[in-house]
Amino acid sequence: MSCVHYRFQSRLTYDSLQFEGLNITVGELKRQIMRRERLKFCQLKISKAQTDEEYTDDDALIPKNTSVIIRRVPAAGLKSSNRRFVGHQAGPSAKSSQTGDSSLLSLEQLLKTENLAEAKASEEDKLKAMMYQSSLCYYSSSEAMTLLGLLPPNYVCFHCGIPGHHIRHCPSKGGSSSASHKRIRRSTGIPRSFLLEVDDPNRKGVMMDGSGKYVIPIIDAEAYAAEKKKRPSFSCQTKPLSSSSSAGAASSVQDARGKRSRSPSSPETHGDQKRPRH
Repeated sequence: MSCVHYRFQSRLTYDSLQFEGLNITVGELKRQIMRRERLKFCQLKISKAQTDEEYTDDDALIPKNTSVIIRRVPAAGLKSSNRRFVGHQAGPSAKSSQTGDSSLLSLEQLLKTENLAEAKASEEDKLKAMMYQSSLCYYSSSEAMTLLGLLPPNYVCFHCGIPGHHIRHCPSKGGSSSASHKRIRRSTGIPRSFLLEVDDPNRKGVMMDGSGKYVIPIIDAEAYAAEKKKRPSFSCQTKPLSSSSSAGAASSVQDARGKRSRSPSSPETHGDQKRPRH
């Protein structure tokens, strides 16, 4: 439950008024304060506690956790029987009740409606509007629209590559049919002058640009079109060693071992040397 903190100008302490939703209209706040304080023959003026700015429009929205100051003024120009305050209905639901009761509100109108319980719309649209309004405190407006499934026209599902639904609501996600769909990469960062538009989505190296068209880099298309040269087999590259070459290699190894054993730096020669006498 949300609340608004209010106090009369003649008081020192604030009182809290609870309501449902994120905002409350000025007219609805006046009506609830007059009912709670049992006020009859007067009018109320509401102003912000920090800036002392007065709310002149009864349809203006007051966010939750706002502190306001209330002033009572006499109801001038009204008869005694009509001085009792009559609250205004909040949001687009009041306008729709004046124009026609049979017409239902659309989802776009419900997103801006404060009192969803009394709005004339389908239960599914009311649920989506409630989720959108509750997520505005934690997400931006674009992220909240994504959570409801309202997508731009060029959006393509990253899981199956088919437009019309979000990846969270993909019908092939988690099923056996998800392996048959090919995930198409985006051509982000590649200039359009380097891309070639194609019609076949199954072509090798195909990508998708920002407008939803299938493209392929020109350098990749030229590389795929060129024939790949075959490397020679391993048997053609290596040649077997002859008997004479193998014998020469063995003798060179033996000579190298003999030179190493006769070198003066070996530990055996150092051990045979005698120290000079003084």
